[in-house]
Amino acid sequence: MSKLVDMLRKSKGEIADAVAPLIEGEVRRTPEGTTAATSDAPPSPGTPISTLAPGEASLWARVRTIGLRLPAPSPLLPFENTHARASEQYRILRTRISQHPTHPSLIVITSPGARDGKSVTAINTAAAVALNSEGRVLLLDADLRRSAVHVQLGLPESPGLADVLAGAVGIEQAIVHTREFPNLYVMSAGAPRANPAELLDSKGWQSLCAELRGLFRYVIIDSPPIGGLADYDLIQAISDGIVLVLRPDSTNRDLCWNALQLIPEPKFLGLVLNCIPDWALGQHADSGYYGYLQKETPASAQPANSTPIE
Repeated sequence: MSKLVDMLRKSKGEIADAVAPLIEGEVRRTPEGTTAATSDAPPSPGTPISTLAPGEASLWARVRTIGLRLPAPSPLLPFENTHARASEQYRILRTRISQHPTHPSLIVITSPGARDGKSVTAINTAAAVALNSEGRVLLLDADLRRSAVHVQLGLPESPGLADVLAGAVGIEQAIVHTREFPNLYVMSAGAPRANPAELLDSKGWQSLCAELRGLFRYVIIDSPPIGGLADYDLIQAISDGIVLVLRPDSTNRDLCWNALQLIPEPKFLGLVLNCIPDWALGQHADSGYYGYLQKETPASAQPANSTPIE
């Protein structure tokens, strides 16, 4: 039996609930128990304005810069020295993405079901890539039914992706530039709509993705779970690569197997095992138990080509 399946069968008492809270840079506590950056000075953009075409320079001038407000405690943005283990794992994931032979640009982060940690993984992956990217990085919340990115980062829900696809706003109004990460931008899901699948099953979605490819070096997409909705299929169709997030104390075994079957093999970048305890690192670090992005062949469920990730 696969080691991955063994981990998925372990009880909740053996699994850590979440990684410790932290955020890069100096932070302060707000009365509501959130954290926010102390600096009010906006960072320099990821690409010098002088290198942009006149129209593109105008677009970036209209993008809002907003500081992040994280709930406390939170497993988000583990990039301080006091949490070197989690930080290093996300940096290794970043390296594997940047050096992947297919050079993926639009990367989907998904999971077999809810509560597996895909949104946290998408946020942390985008931030890690932005820390060492020579170009801009966009975190795009494409989960239009159960959006979470704006809540976890303390950003406005709207305008966002749904508003752009509905033609209510332009792309520059929906993008937010984060104050703490000079190269990181976020597009929230936007105001809830009754027809998210119709919004994604449109030429507008395809055109938007083509435009984002030209504006950003990487687009990290928080997608709905695999299999239950048409939304995921419409999102993955335009992507270059897919990362599947699993949480051993939460992921349903049958849903995990079905998800592995549904991911197109050429796009499958690997797995992220989320919320793995310290004892797994000590006992099984060489076998891919602790926080490893590891690729398994669906036919045999045997691990291959593993990459560390928290």
